[in-house]
Amino acid sequence: MRMRALGVAALATLAFAATACGSSQSAAPAAPSASASAPTAVAGGGTLVIWADPSRVQPLKPFADRFGTENGVTVEVKEISKDNQMTFLTASQQGSGPDIMIGAHDWIGNLVQNGAIDPVTLTEEQKAAFSPKAIQAVTFNGQIYGAPYAVENIALIRNTELAPDAPATIEDMIEKGTELKKDGKVKEVLCIPVGQKGDAFHVYPIFASGGGALFGATATGDPDPKQVLLGSPESVKAFEKLKALGEKGDGALRTSLTNENYIVNFAGGKCAYLVSGPWAISEVKKGGITYDITAVPSFKDGEPATPFVGVQSFFVASKGKNKALAQEFVANYVTDKDVAKALYDADPRPPALTAALQEVQASDPDAAKFMDAGKDGMPMPAIPEMAAIWEPFGIAETAVVKGGDAAKAAAAAQKAIDGSLKN
Repeated sequence: MRMRALGVAALATLAFAATACGSSQSAAPAAPSASASAPTAVAGGGTLVIWADPSRVQPLKPFADRFGTENGVTVEVKEISKDNQMTFLTASQQGSGPDIMIGAHDWIGNLVQNGAIDPVTLTEEQKAAFSPKAIQAVTFNGQIYGAPYAVENIALIRNTELAPDAPATIEDMIEKGTELKKDGKVKEVLCIPVGQKGDAFHVYPIFASGGGALFGATATGDPDPKQVLLGSPESVKAFEKLKALGEKGDGALRTSLTNENYIVNFAGGKCAYLVSGPWAISEVKKGGITYDITAVPSFKDGEPATPFVGVQSFFVASKGKNKALAQEFVANYVTDKDVAKALYDADPRPPALTAALQEVQASDPDAAKFMDAGKDGMPMPAIPEMAAIWEPFGIAETAVVKGGDAAKAAAAAQKAIDGSLKN
């Protein structure tokens, strides 16, 4: 699985991770047990339409078929593989959208703003079955707008033959990476994508540890789009730290490392440290690398290196033709361990459902390690204004990595974002 490069679209914010190839299908899924206080579907014909990306179509089909049989309806699982959020919004506005949409939690603000999704009705028992971080991510303006099924974040993946011990700090990591490069054992100090347009998602833990921030907070603790902080003194200092790690400094951040080659370089033994997510593991295993997964370290005496946390979720479409059936499926099937396990088997992202995570980590300890690395992470802001952040941040990152002035780069990013948001 590969993380796609960050970009800004008129209706789309960041969607975590491009889909993986392949799937596995459960032959006879057990029927999920409905909670007494959960919404009850009314059987009697009709069609329930679910839109999913390619890696989730096949694992969902047996559960969709069972749901259809139990409720006397036809369930269609349709594959959508391009511009999923925008495709859903356009179809919703035209009255041709699905009843259920699968996507990233950080779509929520945009979808709510456009009247495209309804809150999801989950009982207290159902909510407690998920990781708190997953529930936090799908909560917007005090309401739950999605049933989460997978949680993902980046971590530090380490070649244990080259670097047996997890670095305690960013400085320790850079020192070891530099030493290995000088000794001719690696080609890169650190494998993390920057490219020509920057990559705010991957560099954010380092930026945050340097004291940088994107937004201030509202009285309720939510990100405040009226308080953009990329130009703040603290963020300038963080950009200065990125500059020190850049091409005219330690050489750990390099524009020649991109989303297309950074994982391949690590899998080929060209660096000891990789900052990436679960989507990198299949490539790493193909390379025969012995590895371990830990949290991205912080700067010595710095702030915590908090990664963004993304949650894949099921949404109930506001303009769907079978909203009661959609609520029933999302509340009582997506919250079932067998469904979560089938989705994991098709696309190994750590399950949001605690029972499913406990089951899969017995055979895949990486899932628990990624979850642990992201336990203090920040759910990707789901406010629509987040879309205005990525491109200016990326431009600023690239500028300082190439050796540019941090204060000027930060000020330019702040101006561009404030202009876009009309602050």
